[in-house]
Amino acid sequence: MVRGVSDPDQYWRRPAPGEPEPPAVLPAPPAAYAGPPRSAPPPPGWRPPIVLEIPPPRQMPAQDHPALDSEEKSARTITYGVALIAGSIFILMTMVLCARAVL
Repeated sequence: MVRGVSDPDQYWRRPAPGEPEPPAVLPAPPAAYAGPPRSAPPPPGWRPPIVLEIPPPRQMPAQDHPALDSEEKSARTITYGVALIAGSIFILMTMVLCARAVL
């Protein structure tokens, strides 16, 4: 509640005709910005670090594509074999558990 006002809405009402206008609110003066603080100068003889030039990468050895293809084929065969064995064990265990539940 605003001091000196009995009705809470009185503060927001327009002044009655013939009453003086309330004083206008003056804008605050803009704050002066002096800029960032000064930094200390570097010590005498200072230089930025020098980055050494690295040699280009060496040439990689050539790949034997037919040998890679045959190794990938044998790896795929082993993966399929392990998956078939794991799947058959899973199916067998499921059948055993279902049979135990029924009997």
